[in-house]
Amino acid sequence: MSQTYRALLVGTGSVAESHLRAIDGAHGRVQLVGAVEVDAARLRAFGERHKIPALFSDYAAALRDLRPDLVLIAAPPALHADMCIAALEAGAWALCEKPFCASLAELDRIEAAERRTGRFAACIFQQRFASSTAHLRHLAAEGLLGRPLVAVCHTLWFRDASYYAVPWRGKWATEFGGPTMGLGIHAMDHLLHLLGDWAEIRAQVATLDRAIEVEDVSLALIRFANGALAAVVNSALSPRQETYLRLDYQRATVELTHLYGYTRDNWRFTLAPTAHEEGNSLAQAWQSFPPDTGSTHTAQLAEFIHNLDTGTRPLTSGDDARRTLDLLTALYKSAFTGRPVARGSILHGDPFYTALHGGGSPLRAKPAAPASP
Repeated sequence: MSQTYRALLVGTGSVAESHLRAIDGAHGRVQLVGAVEVDAARLRAFGERHKIPALFSDYAAALRDLRPDLVLIAAPPALHADMCIAALEAGAWALCEKPFCASLAELDRIEAAERRTGRFAACIFQQRFASSTAHLRHLAAEGLLGRPLVAVCHTLWFRDASYYAVPWRGKWATEFGGPTMGLGIHAMDHLLHLLGDWAEIRAQVATLDRAIEVEDVSLALIRFANGALAAVVNSALSPRQETYLRLDYQRATVELTHLYGYTRDNWRFTLAPTAHEEGNSLAQAWQSFPPDTGSTHTAQLAEFIHNLDTGTRPLTSGDDARRTLDLLTALYKSAFTGRPVARGSILHGDPFYTALHGGGSPLRAKPAAPASP
């Protein structure tokens, strides 16, 4: 008989509903045994609405009293790293909302806790877990699409003053960044999941219209280890909202247009004009989708349960989580210094290792020096 895992949910904001749906979709493999929330009235209403058996305002007490197998962390970002570490040390695995942590230094702390405890913490990046993405990765791995050449990754969203009125938003200390860390992080992680290791990034950030400490727009050019080039825009200023991912391979263009989630119906496939005879077989291969699973918390939790069953590292943890956080950190470093940044070059002693802004701010980002004659 399959084990049922006892879960503790930390945070009862809007994203908590996605975790509840994921638990409902786990076919009895996960039992929600408690919830944690510092707002007493909200906690009580949430507990009554969802019939949660144990409610806590103190996270440490919840871990001690409930001894969960799994902690689902949906608290504000500044709490993520310490909550992940506390969960691991209490005997649980942790599945944490993005951003996973505030810096590469904090990620090192999480990984040290994993080594001490033998348990794992992973970040919620649900866009990776749709069956249509697995299908595209399979076609690419089989060489049917040819080499990836050009990519576009745009998170064009709109966040107004009321969004940033939440006390922890719009501040380096508590949100860690603007749309780079809080919005576009999902699409950029999805891009890396599809194209693999990145090699170098050049970027700019700015605060153009919102009264916040952090940036409200960022742009980047990324060179991948396989030679592909990608253009990225992350915006909190775009009235017509869209998440857009485009991958131009040698033999076809694959596009994904959505907002916060997608199914296979959100993809568009275009053969290269030179496809000729192999074009029909490639088109047929693209249309041979597996049963459709959308990009949901439910899909990611199902995979996480498999990791719990087998004792294996989750996809969005360890080196895989580092690849994404390293990219975002390098984006900020490139923007603030006006220089390209190579993957893996931000190490202990670098100011960007301990703080994504490296002590700067978008309005003080340095322009690139002119090229020598």
